[in-house]
Amino acid sequence: MSLTHFNPQGEAHMVNVGEKAITNRRAIASGTITMQASTLALIQQGNHKKGDVLGIARIAGIM
Repeated sequence: MSLTHFNPQGEAHMVNVGEKAITNRRAIASGTITMQASTLALIQQGNHKKGDVLGIARIAGIM
């Protein structure tokens, strides 16, 4: 089974949904993230012990 939301490098990406049936959908989202500067630096460097934090955030946003 292949996962369509991942490219060959394992990175999340958008997929073409042009073939899906037309439906009415509405989504509203907002958010605030507060963290220490040192935490942000770890995330930006990709060195966080929890793994690829931004990659997981992308997946959450796509799905």
